[in-house]
Amino acid sequence: MSLRVPLRAPARALPRVPRSLLPLRARYSTTPSEQTPHKEPPVVETFDKTARPGLYYPRPQRERDLPPLQSKWPAILALGAVGVSAWAVFMVFVTNQEKLSSSVMQQIMNTLRENPELRAVLGEAIRPEPVWWMNGDPWISGAIHMPGGNIDLSFRVKGHKGAGTLYFTSIRREKGQPFQILRFKVIADDGTEININPTNPS
Repeated sequence: MSLRVPLRAPARALPRVPRSLLPLRARYSTTPSEQTPHKEPPVVETFDKTARPGLYYPRPQRERDLPPLQSKWPAILALGAVGVSAWAVFMVFVTNQEKLSSSVMQQIMNTLRENPELRAVLGEAIRPEPVWWMNGDPWISGAIHMPGGNIDLSFRVKGHKGAGTLYFTSIRREKGQPFQILRFKVIADDGTEININPTNPS
């Protein structure tokens, strides 16, 4: 009879683990630990009534009062006055230009240039006299109201000899009728008065 002994697998050697990777061992001190000082529990304060509001501190007073606010109305009124004045000057300039370019004004000037008596007093190149405050244009006083049948003009004229003031007035008594000249003359600066032959402007 033979005995069979089971064969055992040879034991494998375990790899060595470095000490830095081994878990730390708990170390217990054999000496008694230092006793921590005893702390008294905090005192708890209780209230049986509602809390009172805090003290009120008044706002400190300024040494001097703030300056009063200036009203904007003077500036608004000044701007409004400047705007109205500019609009009025513009309307006066436009109205004067309309009179200068009207057919009535052109016919009056043609009649003046063809009048021999006026040329003898004022000279040749009779034209309206310009003024500086109209930017070199002549100032025509009066109005030209053709639909209403009323023309009343006066302005300065000049030639190479002298100057004078022209007066022209013409009306239309009824609608559909021609204009009738009531006044058409030039008074020179030396006092000479020249009546222009009436020529109805149309």
